[in-house]
Amino acid sequence: GTMQVSDQEQSSRELDLEEITRKISFLDKWREIFSYRGLGTNNATPQNHDGNHVSADETENATGIPQPRGQGHLPSSSLCSIPKPSIISSKSAGSPISLAMATKLRQSLFGNTVHVFSYDWKKAYFRFHDPFSDLAFTLEVGKGGARSIQMAVQGFIIKDLLFTRKGKDCNFHSLCAVSKQEQEQALAAALAGILWAAGAAEKATVCLVTAHTYVTSSPDYSGDDFTERLQLFELLEKEATEKFIYDHLQCFKEEGGHGVILFLYSLIFSRTFERLQKDLDASSTHLLQPHAGGFLCRQAVLNMILTGRASPNVFNGCQKGKSQEILHGVLTRSDVGYLWWGKDTSEDDRLSQVGSRLKTPKLPIWLCSINGNSSVLFSTNRQLLSDWKVERRFDLYFYGGQPPQKKPVQLTVDTHSHHWERNQLGDGHVAGRRFSPVEMLIRTKWREATINWNGTIPFF
Repeated sequence: GTMQVSDQEQSSRELDLEEITRKISFLDKWREIFSYRGLGTNNATPQNHDGNHVSADETENATGIPQPRGQGHLPSSSLCSIPKPSIISSKSAGSPISLAMATKLRQSLFGNTVHVFSYDWKKAYFRFHDPFSDLAFTLEVGKGGARSIQMAVQGFIIKDLLFTRKGKDCNFHSLCAVSKQEQEQALAAALAGILWAAGAAEKATVCLVTAHTYVTSSPDYSGDDFTERLQLFELLEKEATEKFIYDHLQCFKEEGGHGVILFLYSLIFSRTFERLQKDLDASSTHLLQPHAGGFLCRQAVLNMILTGRASPNVFNGCQKGKSQEILHGVLTRSDVGYLWWGKDTSEDDRLSQVGSRLKTPKLPIWLCSINGNSSVLFSTNRQLLSDWKVERRFDLYFYGGQPPQKKPVQLTVDTHSHHWERNQLGDGHVAGRRFSPVEMLIRTKWREATINWNGTIPFF
């Protein structure tokens, strides 16, 4: 591969380009002879053929045609400022994307085939804070629309680290003692679990980028040099899905790899266009909405991550909308819940009220939206939502992902009714103190709670 090439290049620069090119094509011939052709797409674990675990420094342009990087120069370390994402070999046993799929993908995301993802989406990927630190279990989240997906995945990472791992005590300190390998296992488990649920626990589809372009631009579809290079891998077991994602994790966690978009594509293909059509309703016919030069996720995307179904609304079950159309809400309780608060919302709009299925998930972890900003709230006590005695006074941890936050905030929630404050709760003021939005959010679930910030200055 090109790895030896760059080593040789360091020691003897006079090896000319033609010689190197000749060697690469020679290697490629052999690689082709040895590549396993007979692995069909329905093989449940297509991980190990063709050494698809390609690391960043040995990305061969997997078309079999050697293409020197950079204008005819081999990369010297000073030139490689933009990291090259992991690209899997075009000879993998996935099925290439078709024009019809690429068009449908764009339709279901944007409602048309003209829009493409904005810059903040393209650069978003899944990257953890440092292992063994106060934020070891948290992702670094960017700005823009991809952030709410990163935060939703964050909820599932916490679920895995706190409540799924065997033989680990579920306490806050164990979250901060997470190693790099545990981070990666938790991310793979989170992504796989979400895709598996979206695939109705029958199969999941994972999209990865190859070096080969399968779809050419047409008047009806303009390419983005990313979607056209996808291969789709179908996995028929949850464990196989997790292993496959773990084996190709660098595709989701490397800079330049469009990791969040890849995950969103995988989510849509796992759900299938057919099911997606049934999930949505007249109020939401596609998944993203334009906002300030970028795109934001509609509720359907978040609900698809949380519940496996792309329901466009947050209330329980179905309800009639203003013009008597049937609107689709949430049908089941999920492991990770959802809470929402906005300063300009009217209390009486029943369609905007989060229903009990999202407010009371199976595990005490919530994706939160506060004035349009995503964050996560969680308790380390698995019993919190099933034992009323625990719910009288308990701790919650809040992670908002904003740079000043060096560690999650520990809040103590007391749900004992304080009758002398009840009258003033309405306008959000108590004895001259305004409540922070985080407190208002917590009160959407525990109505008359008082919240102690334990020394942190209330923010948000």
